[in-house]
Amino acid sequence: MKRNQAEQIGVLIRNYLRQESLESPLNERRLIDAWPELLGPVIASYTRELFIKNQTLYVHLTSAALRQELMMGRELLVRNLNRHVGAQVITNIVFR
Repeated sequence: MKRNQAEQIGVLIRNYLRQESLESPLNERRLIDAWPELLGPVIASYTRELFIKNQTLYVHLTSAALRQELMMGRELLVRNLNRHVGAQVITNIVFR
């Protein structure tokens, strides 16, 4: 048997996810799961809720001081989270 158009399985999976419009929700889930890993367990313990809507990450924090601190580094957080996922998933973060 001769292989004419062999492709790597990773490429086929990415194409399938893109075709079925599943790539974006998968990347959003990866980004939310990366929050405690990138910011650490202390900040994650003050985080109550994370969700993404219209390329904006909404973060509910229980500490006002931490909220102010994270607001100052918002642009860096957006870049680091997107880089970790490997795609442009969010453009802004709103801290509540």
